[in-house]
Amino acid sequence: MMAAFLLLSLVKPMFRPKGEKHWIIPDAYIPPTSAGSLVSHESICVLNCSSEEALLRITIFFEDREPIEDILYVVPPRRTKHIRTSTLNSKGMSIPADVPYAIEVCSDIAVIVQYSRLDATQAENALMSVIAYPIK
Repeated sequence: MMAAFLLLSLVKPMFRPKGEKHWIIPDAYIPPTSAGSLVSHESICVLNCSSEEALLRITIFFEDREPIEDILYVVPPRRTKHIRTSTLNSKGMSIPADVPYAIEVCSDIAVIVQYSRLDATQAENALMSVIAYPIK
């Protein structure tokens, strides 16, 4: 009986949902230029460990204008999706370069969200990559 309890206590965490449903990236920025062969860009990287697809709803917030809302993406089961922020658009609105903004990612199931920025505005490139802030 004790062995079964110990085995269950080891196995149970494996079946917990991995990630969260609500994520925030407060510091986003698409560099306006690139130098050399690499192109400045940002990506929202989403990992779906679940056996069901994840429906994402992305909102972009700005300092001086209304948000861009209802940007939808699907991440297939047990897959990743790398979303270039320069491709995000809704109702004809997209994110301009050289403007600071923030990102909210909501999912109908738990996922893991990472944010990466490659700044190639000069020969010495800069890469920033962070796990987004999960809202519980």
